[in-house]
Amino acid sequence: MSIDVLSALALFSLITSLTPGPNNLMLMASGANFGFMRTLPHMLGITFGFMSLLLLVGLGLIKVFDAFPIIYTVLKVVSLIYLLFLAYKIATAAPVATATATGNPMSFLQAAGFQWVNPKAWAFGLSIITIYVPVSGFAPLMLTAVVVAVMAVPSVVIWTIMGGQMSRFLTSTVRLRLFNGTMALLLVASLFPILWPDS
Repeated sequence: MSIDVLSALALFSLITSLTPGPNNLMLMASGANFGFMRTLPHMLGITFGFMSLLLLVGLGLIKVFDAFPIIYTVLKVVSLIYLLFLAYKIATAAPVATATATGNPMSFLQAAGFQWVNPKAWAFGLSIITIYVPVSGFAPLMLTAVVVAVMAVPSVVIWTIMGGQMSRFLTSTVRLRLFNGTMALLLVASLFPILWPDS
């Protein structure tokens, strides 16, 4: 893989990972409700979960999807149901003091598993495989996955910190409910361009 392709991949990955989507909105909500350190497993889960998705898609899962297009439809339905459930969980999250004491942010495994039902992750991953991996083989695919993971780090950190900074203003139950409700609505809204790109 040439330097030009790697540079283009890095820029594409950075810009795409920074744009609002289910992962980033959930990180912001988690940062606001639980703080940076308790959100760290969630951040790592996103990074490594997407790497595993990218590797498996690149190693042949994309051929299965091409052979059985119904899988795309099933994935959309499952994604929609699960993301609506997550939006509900965000909208009804407990106040900060209660959440810190009794609530649980998304774990590493939950965040990693979420990538498999995250429509933005699938769209991102399929674009990367078809555009930026010019040759088959594990080595170029692994290099691609590492570059994407490294470029995702600023995004997960920035969105979590933004949520943490927001927590300074979320000192009342009303403001927290308003913030969480807004995050839930934005999470649902982020699905439409991905699940229904022609609408």
